[in-house]
Amino acid sequence: MDERILKWLYDIDLAISEIDSFFEGRPKDFLEYKNNLMLKRAVERNLEIIGEAVNRIIKRDAAFEKLINDSRNIIGMRNQVIHAYDNISDENVWAILINHLPSLKKSIQKLIGSI
Repeated sequence: MDERILKWLYDIDLAISEIDSFFEGRPKDFLEYKNNLMLKRAVERNLEIIGEAVNRIIKRDAAFEKLINDSRNIIGMRNQVIHAYDNISDENVWAILINHLPSLKKSIQKLIGSI
């Protein structure tokens, strides 16, 4: 595998781990998230990193578009966070954290492990 792609896969894994660490030792609570501006910005920054890394991977090797689940949606979320920051829905970000990041983490770790 291309070394750059591997580096970006590790960046995605690290960003997801950072998001998970923000909730370490306590349950994930939507109201706490919604009312904590610093937490929201930290999560959004990591979503930017994830989306940018996925974008770079796909540009480097289009085959990864099928290997990374929801790759286009991930890139779309990155674009929304960066370019439409005033339209970010806390509910949408929360849904991503709860419903999509765990499976993305497994998928990325599987790709890293296949090397």
